[in-house]
Amino acid sequence: MNFILRILISTLSILVTAYLLGVHIDSVWTAILVALVLAFLNSVLKPLMILLSLPVTIVTFGLFLLVINSIIILLASRIVNGFHVEGFWTAMGFSIVLSFITSILDRIRKKEEQQ
Repeated sequence: MNFILRILISTLSILVTAYLLGVHIDSVWTAILVALVLAFLNSVLKPLMILLSLPVTIVTFGLFLLVINSIIILLASRIVNGFHVEGFWTAMGFSIVLSFITSILDRIRKKEEQQ
């Protein structure tokens, strides 16, 4: 149940972020698919990318993780039809805003669960 709730929060975050940044998403179903693909890529590919780029990440004080997040967003854009991100800088902005909105929605959900 927790996984489904996290996917729904991610879907809502993706829709809001796409609206704010002008990223094209065809439908809500596409946003759900993007949330699932991002969850998969973040759990499988991202740790490998972090491990391989560890020296660069250390030298840049962790800022290279933004590049990794952008690459993950661009890869999801290539995988999911109906989700189009224009370029690297749009993907970087998308990943930053998406993280921010998701964290806000997660905090709201946790406050509701505590009550």
